[in-house]
Amino acid sequence: MADIAFLGLGVMGAPMAGHLLDAGHRVAVWNRTLAKAAPFGARGARLAESPADAARGSEAVFLCVGDTPDVEAVLFGEAGVAHGLETNALVVDHSTISPAGEAGFADKIRRLGGRFLDAPVTGGQKGAIAGTLSFMVGGEEADLERAKPFLLAMGKKVFHAGPVGFGQKLKLVNQLVCAVHLVAMSEALTFAKAQGLDLKQTRELLISGAAGSWALDVYGEKVLNDDYAPGFFLKWQAKDIRIAMDAAGELGLALPGLELSHERLQAALARGLGDEGSHAVYKLYS
Repeated sequence: MADIAFLGLGVMGAPMAGHLLDAGHRVAVWNRTLAKAAPFGARGARLAESPADAARGSEAVFLCVGDTPDVEAVLFGEAGVAHGLETNALVVDHSTISPAGEAGFADKIRRLGGRFLDAPVTGGQKGAIAGTLSFMVGGEEADLERAKPFLLAMGKKVFHAGPVGFGQKLKLVNQLVCAVHLVAMSEALTFAKAQGLDLKQTRELLISGAAGSWALDVYGEKVLNDDYAPGFFLKWQAKDIRIAMDAAGELGLALPGLELSHERLQAALARGLGDEGSHAVYKLYS
């Protein structure tokens, strides 16, 4: 069993950290909102006062926070991981952020004597709770081998995409598909409702055949139940697609599906839906 740290206990990070505890590891946890960390103390985790405090004595540090500036603050801000990082400790970032930003953070961590992987996830809150996440990893093979026992305590599949930053690149591809599926689900249910079709039957038909998708399966059910609680915040889906738009622009790619998804998510943000589940994009049509 290992001494490790987990930073960021949101809808994804909390169950992920819980699986590491369940695997028998000695886990130090930190979260900006202390109340979210408190329940882990009752489960045997050490409640760290700061990211630096969590990193001290840890052979691996995992983080799952919101955006590129958040990762930078947790790693290199006042009382950040950099101030407590052990020599040769492995930092694994599960956030979804800019690939270029990730590469820069990795370089700084290496200069401090640490190792680094970017390892964003897919599978949603449902997968995080069930321990069935898939990881898209960027970094060196030797570092990935060190991380695998921890990753497989939290999920089921690990994809080595390439050097640092490539995990994030693969995640952006994943998020493009997810966002397009969200818009397709919203428009399909709107179209069905306008024609007087039974929405429950429509969803069952769609997931049974060629039109099936994770969005229809998981989010479609939530929409029919008028449940917009965030398993994944709409504001984070919008952030991911903004990063994908920037990357596509740098490559000179015209991707109309990506552009439509970006427009729809931005419209949902303007409607004040950012703190609801990403499937709240359906409210634009209802």
